Amino acid sequence: MSRTHRIAVLAGDGIGPEVMSESLRVLDAVEARSGFATERTEALVGGAAIDDGGHPLPEATVNACEASDAILFGSVGGPKWESLPPDIQPERGALLPLRKHFGLFANLRPGVCLPSLTHASPVKNELIPNGFDVLCVRELTGGVYFGSPKGREERDGEPVAFDTMIYKKSEIERILHVAFTAAMQRGKRLTSVDKANVLASSVLWRETATEVAASYPEVRMDHLYVDNAAMQLVRRPGSFDVMVTENLFGDILSDEMAMISGSLGMLPSASLGAKKEGTDLYFGMYEPSGGSAPDIAGQGIANPIAQILSAAMLLRYSLGEGQAADLIEAAVARTIDAGFRTGDIATGADGETKVGTKDMADAIIERL
Repeated sequence: MSRTHRIAVLAGDGIGPEVMSESLRVLDAVEARSGFATERTEALVGGAAIDDGGHPLPEATVNACEASDAILFGSVGGPKWESLPPDIQPERGALLPLRKHFGLFANLRPGVCLPSLTHASPVKNELIPNGFDVLCVRELTGGVYFGSPKGREERDGEPVAFDTMIYKKSEIERILHVAFTAAMQRGKRLTSVDKANVLASSVLWRETATEVAASYPEVRMDHLYVDNAAMQLVRRPGSFDVMVTENLFGDILSDEMAMISGSLGMLPSASLGAKKEGTDLYFGMYEPSGGSAPDIAGQGIANPIAQILSAAMLLRYSLGEGQAADLIEAAVARTIDAGFRTGDIATGADGETKVGTKDMADAIIERL
């Protein structure tokens, strides 16, 4: 008897629906080969939900997510809704409330540059002859973004603004366990990034990382200050395996990592909450790292790979279907190696076949 999982599918805006459609076709194909099935509930979110009912995150959408094992999210937003009040704009009114509602505290963002795509990276090819594969684990709910007090006031006759970077030890421990677990499933190397030479919160971070490391003796951990980590990502990205850091640093480093990978259209992400009781699986929301790209929506030229790989992450971290996730990731790599390129990664070189959204998904399915 096949295993059945429930997922909420929130396609969103812009290119979201078209790349989501292709990722679901890939999911159909891998399910047929892997002995499990997914029951999918599609729901509106973002600008599409605003147009339908006036709010970016309808109650029916939240209910659909609550009844599911995980959320497969597309992209939201676009110029059409930018003039709305901030709290009902697609990003602030949907994405952030979903993270808060489900307690999604750990952001996992792979930065992968395949060997056949090193030309697309701004890093010199001689520094990454075999590409690279780095996973950034970012704490998502603490730090300076959410610390208090924060605000503005007048002191000595001039405006002053202030924010508070604050972490509880339990928050640090929680994200570190996620990172160490990920490292155990990869190359068993972990780099903890902080600014312990300046920040008190980073001193606690480093102390806690050292304590937690004792529970994972197979993982080799080192520490880097954030400024050095930013430099080393450009200088030697292939030397990293898993990187873990707090919210602000992770926001910056994960974007740098995406840039040196060559194309946002290739990069998925996961936002994870608490583990499901009695399992090593997380409730999570999975989405491409890029945006809704309204300028190319509906043209059939968007790269669907980030959305397809987001579905693979969902299989691995929320459904426990790691072999199926491996199949998808390997098929994507083989498709790229075979020369298939959407416009964002095409160079016009010999051996390339320029394809659109659907044809790229077809090529991946053929290689499953």
